[in-house]
Amino acid sequence: MSKLRVCAVQYKLADIERFEQFADQVRHYVRNASEYGVQFILFPEFFTTQLLSIGDEDGRPLTIERLPDFTEAYISLFQSLAAEYGVYIVGGTHVIRVGDGKLNNAAHLFYPDGRVEQQAKLHMTPTEREEWNMSHGESLRVFDTEFGTIAMLTCYDIEFPEVVRMARAKGADIIFCPSCTDDRHGFYRVRYCCHARAVENQVYIVTTGTVGSLRKVDFMRANYGQAAVISPNDIPFPPAGIMTEGVINDDMLVVADLNVELLHDVRAAGSVTTWRDRRTDLYCDWS
Repeated sequence: MSKLRVCAVQYKLADIERFEQFADQVRHYVRNASEYGVQFILFPEFFTTQLLSIGDEDGRPLTIERLPDFTEAYISLFQSLAAEYGVYIVGGTHVIRVGDGKLNNAAHLFYPDGRVEQQAKLHMTPTEREEWNMSHGESLRVFDTEFGTIAMLTCYDIEFPEVVRMARAKGADIIFCPSCTDDRHGFYRVRYCCHARAVENQVYIVTTGTVGSLRKVDFMRANYGQAAVISPNDIPFPPAGIMTEGVINDDMLVVADLNVELLHDVRAAGSVTTWRDRRTDLYCDWS
């Protein structure tokens, strides 16, 4: 199927006391999105850090090393929602433990049939590396769905043209980009790079970020976010390449209809054909 409807969640962070509060908020967004008949729902990067605000027995916020303790409950929640509503959910990112005690910031794709796939973030920001002791992922994957092939590239990843070109070379037509930025500088770095990657590779980019504040959690006290669905800049797409976008820093959903066949059309005979015209005699094809 070449046509699909996607939803991106501007997830509002606020301190909580129990996992059930997190689950109720997630369920609210999924139920709301389902009323629009969507096939894909995207949550932001690091939105599960909300769980750190639950705190320990002394009332102190949990540290990032404790976030993987919630992995089983997180996966169970999103698996059940994907199955109940018959949708694919890109469950933002969640911090998981990998070999030798390392931490990965991993995007998760939940299929309606219960399958779960992961894509670890490939490029670490200085805060992730130095303050949270996280490790980068080792490989890029793409994922087949009944609506086409997708990739999940998280926030900083979208700022590296090579990795998006690799995803397109592997067949991805839609890039889901969960993000988390704390100010306008970071937000616009990600947003402008999403537009550049859509133009370079003639793909759709679905992106969103966290909004609100976790007053108890280090590095999550400020968030600046906006969801958007971005297309190539060519007829028949919108002139600015913006199919839809949210209200900055508000608690909301954005929804858009995508047609993958239109991507094939512009790659073959658009005003420009950037994917077809890449000079593989001068630089690597990344395939």
